[in-house]
Amino acid sequence: MGKQYKVLKESDKEFINNQKLFYIASCSVNDVNLSPKGYKSIHVLSDDSLVFLDYPASGNRTYTDYLNDGKFTLLFNAYSGAAKILRLFCKASVVERKSEEFCRYLEIFNEKESLVRNFFIFKIYGVESSCGDGIPYMEYKGERNALKQWIVKLDSNNKLEAYKEAHAIPPNMQDI
Repeated sequence: MGKQYKVLKESDKEFINNQKLFYIASCSVNDVNLSPKGYKSIHVLSDDSLVFLDYPASGNRTYTDYLNDGKFTLLFNAYSGAAKILRLFCKASVVERKSEEFCRYLEIFNEKESLVRNFFIFKIYGVESSCGDGIPYMEYKGERNALKQWIVKLDSNNKLEAYKEAHAIPPNMQDI
């Protein structure tokens, strides 16, 4: 049932663009991290690369694991329509705020600069597609706005930059 290939097909790109939820899996020295991601925070750049908008939140495991070895798996599931699971095996690089590319990616997502922590570029080295027949149907009812509201509130109180700086690398991961 499963198929493996090196780059995204047009149908994969369309599938990714239609998903409201995806997962990023990464690993530090001892721990595997699996993080659900919502909003419109992923964008296909080409057949072999994507950009991920990283909002400030409770932790910064994605960045920590990028520092460790930068290998990630992105997982997309079909919760409606035809069944499908799509895994992307990637090597990450980071576009930090001081980079010239940062503004270009802000335009893609139409987001305010201060609200973004980083952008991750995921360079795909493998794609795996499988049936997804065991994944349940789920109905999308909308986004939760609490995270963005919290970020905007910190920003309007001039506290967001201090928060991002304090959480650049999670304290329990600094010795990895």
